[in-house]
Amino acid sequence: MSDVTVYEKRTCTTCRTVAELLRSRGVEYDDVQYHVEGISEEKIRELLGKAGISARDALRMREEGAAELADGASEDAIIAAMAARPELLQRPIVVRGDRAVLARPPEKVLELFDA
Repeated sequence: MSDVTVYEKRTCTTCRTVAELLRSRGVEYDDVQYHVEGISEEKIRELLGKAGISARDALRMREEGAAELADGASEDAIIAAMAARPELLQRPIVVRGDRAVLARPPEKVLELFDA
C-alpha cells in the first residue's frame, strides 16, 4: 500500500494528467474511483480537512444543482449532497500522509512533495 492516494475519475483529463505527473516522478499511489465506489460524508470531511478547503471550494460547479448549493447551502448540506452524488466533488484530490490537495491545476499535486 502506498502513502499516496488519488481520489479520481479515470475518464477525467485532469486526473490523467496528475497520474502522469506522479508516474513521471516515480511516485506510486493507490487510486480510489469514488464515482464508482461511492464516498462517505466522513471521508469527504477528512479530505477537505487535510486539504484545508471548504466543501464549497470543492464543489464541482459544472454539475447540475451545484450553483444552488454554492449559493446558500450549509457546509453540512453540501457534504451530504456530495456523498449522495459523488460527481459534485471536484477531482482529483491527492492525499499524502496528513496533507491533501485538490490538484487543480494538476501541478498543484507537487506541493505534497515539496520540503
